Amino acid sequence: MKIDRFEDMLIWQEARIITLEVYEIFKGCKDFSFIDQIQRASVSIMNNVSEGFERGSNKDFVRFLFIAKSSCAEVRSMLHLALGLKYIQKEEFDNMYNRSEKISKMISSLIKKL
Repeated sequence: MKIDRFEDMLIWQEARIITLEVYEIFKGCKDFSFIDQIQRASVSIMNNVSEGFERGSNKDFVRFLFIAKSSCAEVRSMLHLALGLKYIQKEEFDNMYNRSEKISKMISSLIKKL
């Protein structure tokens, strides 16, 4: 199946969901440097998927996918910090961590196909 728009990619859709979750869960947090960092990392996932897709070449797309995959790792790292600082509950951590890990695996699979 040929995908014509990045919005149709399941990876981008999942990245959008985790980004919205990050914004929602941390909206009351007063640690602004923390919030800024985790928000930028989550946005980076979806934006690098979309930007790489629009580049039109597999080589460029793969490069941007690696950046998106790295941003997934950054989100997971920040989630560990959030849990340790008690900014989130264990259930919120587990849900977002699992989603981020799922996205990372999806990106790895796509990179291998390209």
